[in-house]
Amino acid sequence: MTNTTLTPGKLAPPGRTRRERKAAELEARTRAAGDRLARISGRPAAQVLQDARATPHGLRQDDAELRLDRGGANVVAHDTGPRWYAQLAKAFWNPFIMILVALLAVMYVQWLQAADEEPFDPKIPIIGTMVLVSGLLRFWQEHRSAGAAAALRALVTTTTAVQRRADRNAAPATVEIPMDRVVVGDVVRLAAGDLVPADLRLLTAKDLMVSQAALSGESLPVAKADTRPHDYGQSTTTDPVEADNLCLMGTSVTSGTATGVVVATGAGTYFGSMAGSLVGERPETSFDTGVKKVSFLLIRFMLVMVPLVFAVNGFTKGDWNEAFMFAVAVAVGLTPEMLPMVVTTNLARGAVAMSKRKVVVKRLNAIQNLGAMDVLCTDKTGTLTEDRIVLDRYLDAHGREDAEVLEYAYLNSHFQTGLRNLMDRAVIDRVLEAEEVVVDARFTKVDEIPFDFARRRMSVVLSRNEVGRGEAHRDEDSRGEADGPASTEHILITKGAVEEVLALCTHMTDSGRRLELTRELRRRVTRTAEDNNRQGLRVLAVATRAFPAGRDAYTVADEDGLTLVGFLAFLDPPKADAAAALRALADKGVAVKVVTGDNELVAARVCADVGIDVGAVVTGAEVDALDDAELRTLVRATTVFAKTNPVQKARIVRALQAEGHTVGFLGDGINDAAALRDADVGISVDTAVDIAKESADIILLEKDLMVLEQGVEQGRTTFGNTIKYIKMTASSNFGNVFSVLVASAFIPFQPMLAIHLLVQNLAYDISQLATPWDRMDPEYLREPRTWDAKGIARFMLFIGPISSVFDITTFVVLWHVFGADSEASQTLFQSGWFVEGLLSQTLIVHMIRTRKVPFIGSRASAPVMVMTAVVMAFGLFLPFSPLAPALSMEALPMSYFPWLIAILLAYCALTQAVKTWYIRRFDAWL
Repeated sequence: MTNTTLTPGKLAPPGRTRRERKAAELEARTRAAGDRLARISGRPAAQVLQDARATPHGLRQDDAELRLDRGGANVVAHDTGPRWYAQLAKAFWNPFIMILVALLAVMYVQWLQAADEEPFDPKIPIIGTMVLVSGLLRFWQEHRSAGAAAALRALVTTTTAVQRRADRNAAPATVEIPMDRVVVGDVVRLAAGDLVPADLRLLTAKDLMVSQAALSGESLPVAKADTRPHDYGQSTTTDPVEADNLCLMGTSVTSGTATGVVVATGAGTYFGSMAGSLVGERPETSFDTGVKKVSFLLIRFMLVMVPLVFAVNGFTKGDWNEAFMFAVAVAVGLTPEMLPMVVTTNLARGAVAMSKRKVVVKRLNAIQNLGAMDVLCTDKTGTLTEDRIVLDRYLDAHGREDAEVLEYAYLNSHFQTGLRNLMDRAVIDRVLEAEEVVVDARFTKVDEIPFDFARRRMSVVLSRNEVGRGEAHRDEDSRGEADGPASTEHILITKGAVEEVLALCTHMTDSGRRLELTRELRRRVTRTAEDNNRQGLRVLAVATRAFPAGRDAYTVADEDGLTLVGFLAFLDPPKADAAAALRALADKGVAVKVVTGDNELVAARVCADVGIDVGAVVTGAEVDALDDAELRTLVRATTVFAKTNPVQKARIVRALQAEGHTVGFLGDGINDAAALRDADVGISVDTAVDIAKESADIILLEKDLMVLEQGVEQGRTTFGNTIKYIKMTASSNFGNVFSVLVASAFIPFQPMLAIHLLVQNLAYDISQLATPWDRMDPEYLREPRTWDAKGIARFMLFIGPISSVFDITTFVVLWHVFGADSEASQTLFQSGWFVEGLLSQTLIVHMIRTRKVPFIGSRASAPVMVMTAVVMAFGLFLPFSPLAPALSMEALPMSYFPWLIAILLAYCALTQAVKTWYIRRFDAWL
């Protein structure tokens, strides 16, 4: 028996997108692994051992070593992360950075050609520094987060118990070996608390309960058996997770013991088939798409405006070399060169803020995606629920709460000597600890009939002691038993599956009376159990029978003629903060959809408990029956998806994305990994399986769902400050270039030298260094925010020309009022426009950063206010400074400043008026 390898050609046809090929590959791998395991499940154990070339006594040590050499280590594929130098290179692979690098190259070549005549352009090292700082900051944050995520995976090496023989004639010995050294044919011993190291076909099992939540999402452990009578295997199943005689890698034993032969390891396991399709390049997220669109928008503006400026200046001035230099300066001015640094600083600040809330941000872009998220898909087990079993209710046969049912259940769980399962522990936890001392004094154990999977029940037989007579129990007449000393009576208490226990009951208790269980009453009590099942509860029945004392041994035959006492109902309870967290997300415009592997009844119950409007629950089988277009229609109206496998979860995420949603996925199991990877932002927890943590963008170190709501707000603040910078800078730069075009056409000299444009742009950029520390209006944070290239273009076209109106007004004032109307006075003209341009560009930040009236309705943060004041003071001082001659500037007359103040006030007033109209017209601003 060997692990099957699927070649890429077998997995997905060519001609699809990379994401579609990955999805097809995942589906093909899991189907192939599932079919192979299903066939193994249907074979007798002897045949499985023969196929694996193994024996029930285990492999010889030399044979195991040989198999390890041939088959490789028992590890699944996983992302190791890029090496530091690859991660460093990737940090600089950004459209905005590429634009800046191209401009740097042009500026450097231009300077080299005129090095003898022109001083070194200070913009070259300045832009180069911005590029370096932006890339290095991103690299440092992501490299540090990757290290933190790796530390979470660095757990103690896990071992497993296998049977090995030193040679052919040696007796088998149980040895502990690292899990990665398990091979096909190994006979593994399992006990409570063990992780299943590989895919196993069970050979023996006793009271075995396995948690498959990581694979299937089912919250309650499932029973596993070894073989059917006469070792005929079991009936064929297409889902290996549902096979009674298979234990799969990634699951864990909650109770019982078993031995099993390894039938698949590493990439050949059901788990490995999923993991192999989840490594490599991640799908493009909404952040990546948005950045690309904005980058290309700015490039298109440059391709239009720069040649236009070059042509107008060349034809009107006749100096084509000067026109080219000015056009390059305009290109730099049009490019928001601080954008990579502002974006990275914003994201890094968000990551630092999240880390204080015990959240590891593995990929910086995930911060913005979290803010853009408008649909959160979440698994149920361990995320909405506590991932533990509690006794929710104890009911009599009519569905009324009855303490006697709890008492009998407690006696059964307390006195059994077998391995207690999770439901036994839940019953014991429901009773006060002091009760244990009292129970030991009131009862003596006579015998027990252990649990087995054929009967699906277990019983204990107790003798009442005199001290406990009549206390907390109904008198014997109420059960139809004879009066007498406590020592003359034994009581058998049976607890187990409803169907099996009810089949053995002839009577029931009803308000202290013992009634015959007629057909009508049987139908009623069955309905009581079914009603609780429909509410998503796991139901067990409790029954009793009294025997005369004198015997000390009881058998399965004594489990007959029972009296039904009532029912126990168990569930995995919702987290205390789940409902509040989901409400907070809804208030922020994030719709929550539950996508779970658990059954539809349990999913509906939990969702209702946390306040989710359940509606019609859709199962994974229904999802499989739909094509992509039909699934897109279905996901619009569906809130809860149940019984979904990894492929179906990922399809649901992609369908939501195809509908234009930015999708987050919260999960911690193996079956969540594909969806975590396909989502725009994958969120997991530190206790998740490794593959889920590797697939996630964000890891919660504590299972506090309220952190998600805070993360959404942080993401929107990050995005708001980023888009604020883009819109302010792009519209302002566009207005400046538009003004340059007008001035170039009508003024016989350069309205502003290239060095002026560069210094003005640099001073403005420095003022924007404080943008990541700005605050956003509360109203802005209430809705998801995404990149909108068309909105940015519209903003530039409507808001940018406002500055041109006042630039032209400044031209007129300088030309007519101050006589700057010839080449001899061009320095005065250029100095006056430089100051007006820089002050208006810096001051307008406060007009654009909010929908409200600036300084009154909304005030910028202190860093932004300080930087604005510093840069405006710099702009006013520069024409008067010792640097003025070197920059071809001159001091401005004092009479210019009243005009400047009037122009700036008028500029602010018109901008506010246009802003009010724009918001009413387009219902948008930032």
